[in-house]
Amino acid sequence: MSPENRGAVPVSQERLDYIAGLPPAARARGTVVDDELGPYFGMRSAQFSASGLAAVWAEENTRDSIFQGMRRKETYATSGTRIRLRFFGGFDYDGLDPASPDLIGQAYAGGVPMGGDLVADSDTAPRFLVWAQRDKHSAPLQRLQVVKGWYDSGYRKETREQVYDVACSNGGTVDPEAHRCPDNGATVDLTDCSYNEDLGAGELAAVWRDPDFDPGTDAVYYVRVLENPTCRWTTWDALRAGVEPRRGVPLMIQERAWSSPIWYYAPR
Repeated sequence: MSPENRGAVPVSQERLDYIAGLPPAARARGTVVDDELGPYFGMRSAQFSASGLAAVWAEENTRDSIFQGMRRKETYATSGTRIRLRFFGGFDYDGLDPASPDLIGQAYAGGVPMGGDLVADSDTAPRFLVWAQRDKHSAPLQRLQVVKGWYDSGYRKETREQVYDVACSNGGTVDPEAHRCPDNGATVDLTDCSYNEDLGAGELAAVWRDPDFDPGTDAVYYVRVLENPTCRWTTWDALRAGVEPRRGVPLMIQERAWSSPIWYYAPR
């Protein structure tokens, strides 16, 4: 599909003349709207995101091994870049060091990977290992987050959600009250879509414990990792065409990856 058809750049006069010569029924299928920067096809296509990717952690690159990884739900997804992401939870992670050369082996031995269940038999809070590595062809990583979901204690049992930053790039530390990393200052030059290679991280890792943990409440946790900002595909289309980006469409995006969840089940 061309940038014109995607609604990222204005429709050319040649294309407008062609559309004007079509039968009425055909013209109706290619509605053109007037914008401040010129005539565009409808906004809907311009609002779509690019295709994402799905990943499976498997012991071998074979059909059977990949299928077993899918059955374990040891899977994650990305918005399109090839970020690597791992997520584990366990009750026996005291002393777990993210810098250990045997980190993954220890994580499997003391807990469960993404997609697994943590069934508690005491009030001990689990710890979570979070690790991510950047796509070398995309922007550096900005932060790691854990997203927690649970039912509240009210009679309606409404769902609740809390987002915790757990690892920051460029030496930043998480604010213990806001649970947020400081801005690392990464920017994008919209004249050529270049970005800071010296800001952000190639790899981020943390061992994290929920500061609001309630041993009596079932909960679900999953991980999200964010890259530094980069140009959105519509901005790239406009740059290549030598026109101003379409109004009303975000100029930048933060590519990301997100894991399958780990479920915590309270003692019964």
